Amino acid sequence: MHIIDTHIHIWDVEKISYPWLEGAPALLNRTYTLEELNGSKKPKASWAGVLVQASNNREDTVWMLKVASQQDWIEGVVGWLPLMEPEKVATELESSYAKQSLLKGVRHLIHDEIDPEWLLQEKVIESLKLIEKQGLSYDFVGVNAAHLKTALKLSEKIPGLKMIFDHCNQPPNPNTQEFALWSDLMKQASGNKNFYAKISGLGTATGKGEAWGAEDIVHGVGKVLEYFGEDRCMCGGDWPVSLLAGSYQHTWGNYLSVFDQLISDETVLQKILAKNAMNFYNLKNIQS
Repeated sequence: MHIIDTHIHIWDVEKISYPWLEGAPALLNRTYTLEELNGSKKPKASWAGVLVQASNNREDTVWMLKVASQQDWIEGVVGWLPLMEPEKVATELESSYAKQSLLKGVRHLIHDEIDPEWLLQEKVIESLKLIEKQGLSYDFVGVNAAHLKTALKLSEKIPGLKMIFDHCNQPPNPNTQEFALWSDLMKQASGNKNFYAKISGLGTATGKGEAWGAEDIVHGVGKVLEYFGEDRCMCGGDWPVSLLAGSYQHTWGNYLSVFDQLISDETVLQKILAKNAMNFYNLKNIQS
């Protein structure tokens, strides 16, 4: 079984600024390196990973790329670019990152922006068009219905941009009206063939700490698989943020349990666990 963890974070609080950590739980407010995930912490499978940005600054991206180049199991990096400055984006893509094969995508912490339509600004749109032209993808880290509506508008302006909903845009509790709205908007988004869904961060979103289980997320994951299909879904652990809801093994154990309930075809399961990520992020083939 091949597994690609499409959502791994690292951060160095001594060298890089992470403003969001100032109000984060103490568990997260320290340096996290890949060494903590190496060896026995990874499930027994042919394993690879993708590093995802944790701060809106260049230093974070440069560090991730350096770390990725030194770890044979890290296949790609989702970094950050100054989207409000398209001229700088063009320069970075043409110079600093032109020959950087590990850079696979871009992300901005839009959920920390006051304006839920931050991505719809003219300069940001111009930058995202440059990213699309470069063949990079965009990780969409939304947390509410307003963000989903922004994603739908964005897809109309740049229909060719490959985008993925990190953490499935945090599906609400299935027994709420908010879930119905989330479901409807996700269904609309799935109509764009360039929209993908990342099944990640769901344990933390339940708010149950370590007490969450497969039963808490199976309904939301089921909707995502129904809407986006077997070719546009993938999975990510969201370590170390996921530690707020238990160990790395606990997180992956619950995801695999959900897939066991929802997916009977091993070929489809392999798509969700690895092949779709390889296609979306243009990763090289991993060997067992």
